[in-house]
Amino acid sequence: MAKAAVIGAGAWGTTLSILLAEGKHEVMLWSYEPEIIPGINNLRENKKYLPGFELLPVINATDNLAEALSGAELSIFAVPTQFLGEIIKDSAPRLSPATVVLSASKGIEEKSLKLPSNIIADCFKGTIAVLSGPNLSKEIACGLPAATVAASKNKDACAFVQKILSSERFRVYTNDDVTGVELGGALKNIIAIAAGVADGFELGNNAKSALLIRSMAEITRLGVSLGAKAQTFAGLSGMGDLITTCSSNLSRNHYVGFELAKGRKLAEIMSSMKDVAEGVPTCRAALKLAKKHNVEMPITSEVHQVLFEDKDPYKAIISLLKRTPTSE
Repeated sequence: MAKAAVIGAGAWGTTLSILLAEGKHEVMLWSYEPEIIPGINNLRENKKYLPGFELLPVINATDNLAEALSGAELSIFAVPTQFLGEIIKDSAPRLSPATVVLSASKGIEEKSLKLPSNIIADCFKGTIAVLSGPNLSKEIACGLPAATVAASKNKDACAFVQKILSSERFRVYTNDDVTGVELGGALKNIIAIAAGVADGFELGNNAKSALLIRSMAEITRLGVSLGAKAQTFAGLSGMGDLITTCSSNLSRNHYVGFELAKGRKLAEIMSSMKDVAEGVPTCRAALKLAKKHNVEMPITSEVHQVLFEDKDPYKAIISLLKRTPTSE
């Protein structure tokens, strides 16, 4: 039995706490919203972010970072990427040098163009791993089977995360391609917005399939240019996560695209959501990275124009179809 800290009491952080508790690990769940803590500690439910799911007694919540991180052998950060820098800066002095810090965030920081592991490494010099895969929170909380990838340059850290999180219904694979695993998890959120647009316009399965495959081509191009392995994007954290996020109405990013196709404006959609759609800020960051490394990302570019330049979503689809024909 290990002691774990989960920093971030959103749907994903709470779901990870459930998985840890099922493995009989002690969990301290940190929330920046003090008002949800009594519900978790007394009513055994996170009513705001994961209503309807009972939290075992080994899960306790706090808004005190020092209390959450004290004695933790595994410290999981499951917060939106754009807030990770501030939170890890506050957390670093309270982290034990012996703890394994596991990033469960998916995105690219807009201001620095850094991936979550790099943001953490700026403040914490110990062992860092990342977690990414086709992991819809509600399905996992319901007890449905799933698989994920733990990646780190440190093989012992991968094995440690694998051992703690694995169960009969949650299979954890390991990988040493941290950049590839993180990029797959970050960039698929952009494509999920495009997939939501396609579904909103009822464009059919042929169009959806073409979108996913051509999206994976541009994701892989950017990944390889940043030092990732091409084969990583064919795995769980690449194609696996892309298929899931682009196909499910549980996906926040897919929801954004679907609503854009219905004529709603981005600001209105975002203000109506209680969770963060990571694909929105990540789209800006990804396009900057693509330009910096001279990588062509036409789908990401069209999503950017729809999100931030008020381009009509249907015209964005036409723009992609009218691109100069080329070989696959």
